[in-house]
Amino acid sequence: MGVVSVDAEDDQFAYRYDTQLLIDRRDRDLDEDEISDYITENIEGNSLIAAGDEDLIKIHYHTNEPWRVLEYCNSVGEIYDIVVEDMIRQSDGLQG
Repeated sequence: MGVVSVDAEDDQFAYRYDTQLLIDRRDRDLDEDEISDYITENIEGNSLIAAGDEDLIKIHYHTNEPWRVLEYCNSVGEIYDIVVEDMIRQSDGLQG
């Protein structure tokens, strides 16, 4: 059994950080299904998007542990265009 994710409708900010990045192929083809499965099974969060091909994958994930997403993604390829936004600060009208 993997990590249980809270549905966004239950608590809009159950997962505070909107984490986005690109993974570029390093030394082996990227597998978006493998990456998606790892993230959902090992890092608590919701709203995962993992889209791309064997050379480039875009990740978007709401989590309270964005560093774990970055650490994992860096283990499968080169990561860049990293954005971690605090959705609670943004909803309060502050810079995310």
